[in-house]
Amino acid sequence: MRQRRGIMWPGVQALLSAQACWLLLGALTSAERDRYDQCKSMIHTEEGPAWEYHACQPEATDMTKFAKVRLDPPDITCGTPPDHFCTLENPYLCNLCDASTPQLSHPAELMFDSEPALGSPSYGGYGGHGGHGGHVGVGAQGGLSTYWQSVSWHRHPEPLRVNITMSWGKTIELTDDVVITFESRRPSAMVLEKSLDYGRTWTAVQYYADDCYELFRREARRALDLTQASATQVVCTEEYSRSFVAKQDRTVRFEVLNRTALFAGVGLRNVASLYARLDVDSELRRFFTLTDLRARLLQPATGDTFIDKENLKKYYYAISNVQVRGRCTCNLHARECKFEKGQLLCDCEHNTTGSDCGKCKRGYRGRLWKAGTYLPYPNGMPNECTANTDGLGGNFGAVPKYERVWPSASSLEASHHKQAASKADAFLPSISSSLEELDTNPECSCNGHSNRCSYIDVLNIVTCVSCKDNTRGQHCQLCRPGFYRNFSVDLDNPNMCIKCECNNFGAMHDRCNDSGKCECKEGTSGLKCDECQPGFHWNRGCHPIVCDEFLRCENGGTCVQRQRCACVSGYEGVLCEKSRCTSPNSCGSNSAGRRLRAPALPMLAASSSSPLLLLPLLVALISTGPVQTLVPTR
Repeated sequence: MRQRRGIMWPGVQALLSAQACWLLLGALTSAERDRYDQCKSMIHTEEGPAWEYHACQPEATDMTKFAKVRLDPPDITCGTPPDHFCTLENPYLCNLCDASTPQLSHPAELMFDSEPALGSPSYGGYGGHGGHGGHVGVGAQGGLSTYWQSVSWHRHPEPLRVNITMSWGKTIELTDDVVITFESRRPSAMVLEKSLDYGRTWTAVQYYADDCYELFRREARRALDLTQASATQVVCTEEYSRSFVAKQDRTVRFEVLNRTALFAGVGLRNVASLYARLDVDSELRRFFTLTDLRARLLQPATGDTFIDKENLKKYYYAISNVQVRGRCTCNLHARECKFEKGQLLCDCEHNTTGSDCGKCKRGYRGRLWKAGTYLPYPNGMPNECTANTDGLGGNFGAVPKYERVWPSASSLEASHHKQAASKADAFLPSISSSLEELDTNPECSCNGHSNRCSYIDVLNIVTCVSCKDNTRGQHCQLCRPGFYRNFSVDLDNPNMCIKCECNNFGAMHDRCNDSGKCECKEGTSGLKCDECQPGFHWNRGCHPIVCDEFLRCENGGTCVQRQRCACVSGYEGVLCEKSRCTSPNSCGSNSAGRRLRAPALPMLAASSSSPLLLLPLLVALISTGPVQTLVPTR
């Protein structure tokens, strides 16, 4: 079992060195310092002390401490069997990787261990990193680093590809850049992906390549080039794939702070503006939310040269550190997230419950569950769950009515049941049944999305009527078309069905599958069909790229909106590559023959005998010799 160093508040803080404290404070952004860290506070009213509720969220921390890490393929780590590896700069400088020797091994957990500074007392030689040992290199900050390492590219030309997957078993929110530090040179091709459904489906959040167009058919962009309107756009960057010279130049980032700074300003000084945007922009909030994160290493660095097939031992991946900073998603109903029995769970407040505080506790369903909000700043709106109302003067609408239709009963029996129901309505304050008790009735179980059910005599079943919260089905257990199941909450949660939000131009229709993926039109991709496949571009839908800066129109043609080439006179074809001059006389050159301009025809009255007036003209044409090309005057 690997050991990691985590942030401990506040008991161990005094034991941290001055340097560690300074680094820790530097890592805290202004957004974290202004966090919503109090769920309630005591106030004094005329009736006495009372609790005032606030929106709250857990403190951001290092989420790699709680991740389950998986490598694919499983045997991709070096050392079995032992093998030598050489550096890309010097093919004669080699080391041995041996999984059976702790000092020479490079297991996956060394990507997430602590990296003490050079000369630090916490560094204990080969065994100073959680007892795993491993080869030690000089880190980016001058300290010593341990690292995971893959096998070499000994199977070339078969691709050397590795998937590094981190799973949390719960939704989390990123609050800082994802940073991967390589001990080897950075890959020439890599993709960072996320999942919102525990690894069932994946979507890319950023592409990395030394040539974006050649590898991914995407234009190279940076996060700094984005605007507020394009803050959630998936880009391909060449910034982190170039060969490094200095040791400091070996990190790969997914820039979270650059995107949030579009709304909060440089240094995140105006966090109120960011929180306001997160409240109303579900797409922005969803962009930073995930359950799993996967780094796909597609091609190792080759040093900007041809691949040396005689020395494939210098091509491999090595990672010394992975940083994922974020917090548990608790819907602003918890200030702490506990890690119990290998599982992250929100410590819910505001009378809520569930792993994400996504539903009201039993006995506190006086109104529908709702997530908290960041506004009004700085305390937000808690939207706490209220107690069920049973007494006089209460909200009788919160007490469900149980309606049942008895089509097989006689009219007298049906009348009797109606009278009994009306008597129950007249004495609602004395009724102690609640929504939970109703849901336990085997004849009418609607998962809290309806309080009415009906008996169908032909099918001999009881089915729910008027399902709410975009649900349907016999027990309101399914989602309506255009919505999909939110597996992170229980069936009785009002948010169990999420709108598909398929792009109107890119999707075939407004429906999606169980993971929220829409059915895309040809050339379109992405979870919501709002991205284009390679070779297509977006213009109210994805259209084939006919021409662009790489595929130019020929013979003086002009590219029009990347969809067609406007050809000059005399040329045709998709790229204006064909000449219209199929014969010597077809292009109107002087050597092809003389063109004869026909005389203008006189205006003829409708009542005149026009055929007779044309006879002199025909005689004149015949007398000129062979028939020439007639070109009407303009």
